Amino acid sequence: MARYTGPKDRISRRFLVPLFGSSRALERRNYPPGQHGLRAGRRKKSDYAIALGEKQKLKFQYGVLEKQFRRCYEEAARRRGVTGDIMLQLLETRLDNVCFRLGFGNSRQAARQLVGHGHVLVNGRKLDVPSYHCKPGDKIKVGPKPSSQQLGLRMMDLTQAVPLKEWVALDRETMEGSVARLPEVEDIDPLVNVQLIVELYSR
Repeated sequence: MARYTGPKDRISRRFLVPLFGSSRALERRNYPPGQHGLRAGRRKKSDYAIALGEKQKLKFQYGVLEKQFRRCYEEAARRRGVTGDIMLQLLETRLDNVCFRLGFGNSRQAARQLVGHGHVLVNGRKLDVPSYHCKPGDKIKVGPKPSSQQLGLRMMDLTQAVPLKEWVALDRETMEGSVARLPEVEDIDPLVNVQLIVELYSR
């Protein structure tokens, strides 16, 4: 299961956006890393560099590598509709992200680990594939094992103050959630300009 395991605060400082959740390092030093960080913003970036940066931001935000990301774009390009919006929808309905939205993890990385270690049931069956695309009506629940329940309760305590997205529903008592509908762009509120990513791939 390939994933990014490098420094997170450094990446957030490079793009000046908290891609992995709140970043104290970014709050303390809101400029790019490195000895020339304070002067890095003075150089004008090319259109290609800006589009590449947007793509990298979205990849880091959802925790996917290039091969998965390109596959997601190709799937979105095949479907009818606005390619950028469909690509965001595909990324947002990944099982690890749905678990994050339900509060089963205080970050996408924590939610991905919960899924990868087999602590999550989808429609009553254990599923340990973080890239599984959830559909409207899917039931996502923390498994019945004591270790799963303990992890689920800990995460629910950490995320109880986080507002729930409108496209998912959650029963905190049973730690069971569901996908009520597919998310719209307004529900996702991306940190990037998706149109630039689509233009970059369609060159």
